[in-house]
Amino acid sequence: MPTLSIIIVNYKTPALLKNCLASLVRTIHATPYEVIVVDSESDGEAPRMLAEEFADVHCIAFRKNTGYAKAVNAGIARAQGGYFLILNTDIVATEHAIDTMVAYMEAEGKRERIGILGPKLYGFENTYQRSAFRFPSPLAIILRRTPLGRLKMFRDRLDAFLLKDRDLENALVPLCVDWLMGAALLVSQEAVARVGTMDESFFMYFEDVDWARRFWENGYTVIYHPLARMYHYHGKTSHHYGVFDVLFNPMTRVHIRSALHYFLKHGMCAKSYV
Repeated sequence: MPTLSIIIVNYKTPALLKNCLASLVRTIHATPYEVIVVDSESDGEAPRMLAEEFADVHCIAFRKNTGYAKAVNAGIARAQGGYFLILNTDIVATEHAIDTMVAYMEAEGKRERIGILGPKLYGFENTYQRSAFRFPSPLAIILRRTPLGRLKMFRDRLDAFLLKDRDLENALVPLCVDWLMGAALLVSQEAVARVGTMDESFFMYFEDVDWARRFWENGYTVIYHPLARMYHYHGKTSHHYGVFDVLFNPMTRVHIRSALHYFLKHGMCAKSYV
């Protein structure tokens, strides 16, 4: 039985999926693992590529766009490992990153306390990418999505959300954070059994924030591990329209709807555990 089940949600990005899978083969050396690809709104291209080039990978194909949380949960339901690593297709792992994360979780006493563990992320220009945050307030979301975040009067509020009081880029030891970007998340089977899987009422966005909050509320911690490094193609396919983003960018509207759902579920207060 594998120690680790790697769950990758694919939505019409077979080239990125291929790169992600190849990086796993190159960089995981000490951890027995299986890979489960959940192909949302499948057109058959990704399953064909997997059959031809990654025959050991399990594939779950949905004819409709299931939404991210439902796709992840389908992978979890199929998984056999004691740990679940949830990856976006636009992730490329570096040498020993995944082995390092699993080994840290396996250390004495940590598995029982850690709910979610995530790596340090870099963009492909080798620039540090923020992936760890405090829980948001409605104001923090507005500041992130509008030019108001550039105003000096709001800078402290935005910096607190972005954890700029912690030097996450240069950290040498794992640190507690409120939540982690869902591009790469390691969880244990036992913790998920207690807390539950992702909330499928979030179609896309904020399912990672909600999940982290539920782990904290159930007595677990969320840990950013700076010595496990991965690359992330984040934002390569998105378009930005400045102040008119909410009008012309459909993904911004999805993000706002998910944010409203999150605040209705958890309240407007930005409770922080760190």
